[in-house]
Amino acid sequence: MSEQSEQQPVPHVVVLFGANGDLAKRMIYPALAKLGAAGRLPAAYALVGTGRHDVEDYAGVIAGSVDDESSALVERSRFQTSDADDGADLADAVRQAEQEVADEAGVDVDEVRRLIYLSVPPGSMPDIVAMLGREGLTDRARLVVEKPFGLDLESSRQLDRAIKDVADEGDVFRVDHFLGKEAVQNVLALRFANRLLGSVWNRENVQSVSIEVPETLGLEGRGSFYETVGCLRDMVSTHLSQILGFVALEPPADLSAAAVRDAKAAVFDALRPFSKDDTVFGQFDGYRDDDDTDDDSQVETLVALTAHVDTERWRDVPFHLRTGKAMADDRRTVTVRFREPEPALFGETGDAGHPHELVLDLSDDAKVAIELRGKKPGPELEVAPATLRLDYAEDFPDDDPLAAYERILLDVFHGDQLLFARADEVDRLWEVCAPLLDDPPEVQTYEKGTWGPTPPWER
Repeated sequence: MSEQSEQQPVPHVVVLFGANGDLAKRMIYPALAKLGAAGRLPAAYALVGTGRHDVEDYAGVIAGSVDDESSALVERSRFQTSDADDGADLADAVRQAEQEVADEAGVDVDEVRRLIYLSVPPGSMPDIVAMLGREGLTDRARLVVEKPFGLDLESSRQLDRAIKDVADEGDVFRVDHFLGKEAVQNVLALRFANRLLGSVWNRENVQSVSIEVPETLGLEGRGSFYETVGCLRDMVSTHLSQILGFVALEPPADLSAAAVRDAKAAVFDALRPFSKDDTVFGQFDGYRDDDDTDDDSQVETLVALTAHVDTERWRDVPFHLRTGKAMADDRRTVTVRFREPEPALFGETGDAGHPHELVLDLSDDAKVAIELRGKKPGPELEVAPATLRLDYAEDFPDDDPLAAYERILLDVFHGDQLLFARADEVDRLWEVCAPLLDDPPEVQTYEKGTWGPTPPWER
């Protein structure tokens, strides 16, 4: 954690759109509560939840989402209805909360910052953002936007124009919660704090890179969402591409948000638009039986594709991306497979089932494994697979890692944009996805609990 993030944030009023939604209940309230219990929230703050429909027992909604130790969050919360056409009552509620926070902190009301969190569908965002501007609520505010950032290049640009009308880019935080995971941030540490790995992180030594996020869960009540979004928009244009950016970026000038995001944006500029010939779309059997999906839906629930980054470091190295619903396993891994040594004194050991690769487990229980070859015990000089492992829970037993949304919210409070997507990154990734959105491959059906259709790199 940075020195800045160890400091307590200045007084804040948090304004949460989608306050009665699934994301708020599962992620945002628990994250705020844990930050509060750890003393990482502002000493003086308030939470104003909002949405189109009234929530009679808002305190009960929050209390049902968090631990008992976080009752302070309940006590500091209130709810106010609002919509894109009329935000006057919301503006009054926010300003009243600000005055109360200012009085508690003993500061002028202009010293209280606003954190406005938009946990709403992408189609609703431009009008809500415009309302915030009309009501003057974007003054002294940081605007947090949940993905997907639009549904295609044009709608993304429309959203960006709406945001830029009321806020500066330095106050916009586009959330990709995968970037908040400790394990993803460890990609930077492993690459740039270890010469052993940094020196082989290039096309001369790397045969391929795989980024895989399969899920065993199906729709779980998200049928209407998936009908609108699909797997490419939900996972590939955001999570998997952002991980690719961290894996493939050039060494930044420093670890500031500007330098790292500049380096990541350069990767996306060099990322070839995804090709239909290198892509497979799948839909799990039974998807269309959901009440919220069309009987003849062609929405993809699985994407497997090969991407290419045309930089000197990565030219001709394939990046294999795969993710989907109702698959055979839950996994969040980056696998860097190294080329066979030359000369091959021990033969083609990779072909013998002895991999030579680095595997990064990006789950909350983060691990790193380096699959090597060692001499097999016995009289013969022959090799067998051997594994070096780094288990963060074992190696750092006294540390308390932050969950993704804790990290995200803490960084927003402090104004640190390192782990958030920038407007130019989002725009370029929609350009990269555009060929598949305009002319998608035919959707292939797959059985639940399997790995789905054969990916393009195994054909």
